[in-house]
Amino acid sequence: MRAHRSVLVLLLFLLFILQGAVLPWLIPNSWEMRIVPNLVFIVLLFITVYHHRHMALMLGLSFGMLHDIIFYGRIIGAHSFAMGVSAYLIGLIFQTPRAPLPLMMTVLLLGSWLEDSILFGIYSIFKLNREPYNWALMNHMLPTMLIHFALGLLLYIPVRRQLEKLKNETRKEEKA
Repeated sequence: MRAHRSVLVLLLFLLFILQGAVLPWLIPNSWEMRIVPNLVFIVLLFITVYHHRHMALMLGLSFGMLHDIIFYGRIIGAHSFAMGVSAYLIGLIFQTPRAPLPLMMTVLLLGSWLEDSILFGIYSIFKLNREPYNWALMNHMLPTMLIHFALGLLLYIPVRRQLEKLKNETRKEEKA
């Protein structure tokens, strides 16, 4: 089981590097300020649905802190809190080990909206955001939700298979 968990953490770290190094080259300049693809958060939502919300919470707090340190420096902990809490809350509502594709895509849309709304709230509390929520929803949140939906479709089968292997090995260890 530790080997599969290590593979999962390594996969998240590779996705973190990919989203910071490759995805900015693929996004057109005019959309650069509107779309913020977060591959790690997409996989965290898969983990919270197909594996366990506590693991998604811990990974969300860890990789969110990496996001805060590497990509965003305004407030340390905002992305950590938003990724961890939104993955946990989504896991409270939607944890089903055999969730079909339409349900998982709904989870991706709701999770993406929840994370962005939490970040909007944090930035508004600390007066780092002067725009109204409707503007942020139309200009940032909805385009990001659509990109997360498309990336979730691409990642659905490989990530689900990996998480099912992890779940099966966890069950075998619990029986032994």
